[in-house]
Amino acid sequence: MITREQYQAAIGRAAEMLKRAGIVLTPHEREHLEVADFGLNELEKTGLEIITYVNTERVCAKEIVMFPHQTCPEHWHPTVGAKLGKEETFRCRWGTVYLYIPGEPSLRPACAPPVGSEAYYTVRHEVVLKPGEQYTLHPDTPHWFQAGPEGAIVSEFSTRSTDDEDRFTDPRIRRAPEVQNN
Repeated sequence: MITREQYQAAIGRAAEMLKRAGIVLTPHEREHLEVADFGLNELEKTGLEIITYVNTERVCAKEIVMFPHQTCPEHWHPTVGAKLGKEETFRCRWGTVYLYIPGEPSLRPACAPPVGSEAYYTVRHEVVLKPGEQYTLHPDTPHWFQAGPEGAIVSEFSTRSTDDEDRFTDPRIRRAPEVQNN
């Protein structure tokens, strides 16, 4: 659970990072910035700040803001019945993001999973994305990613986003944020 104060501080910080990167938010978009701490109450280590521009039955576009060394935990977008899981393309806009996917483990990865959660990070092939570089993930592909030391902003273009269907390696994860009113 995250406190209302922590949530508001994260929104302000994310909005400032977007502004520095030259990405303009409307007042409506700023009001709808989402802070995801994944229920672990360690936002600085594990979390994301997200603005969803569009999410229709066919397409989705988002900006993902990541604070320095912040990690999105390992997950995948499963196929459910006849409906394929989400396909997504990450395009780095600012900073550096390290994406981990199935494949030969990288010999000297730039990042490590958050301390205490290492058992829940099983894919170790590193893809480094700098501004202007992108990578497409197909449905059912386990992945996790972490921002570099300055943080990162990543544009996500995908098929429909259904966060409630995402599956996480870590059983402690809760995708929907719980905000405590203080």
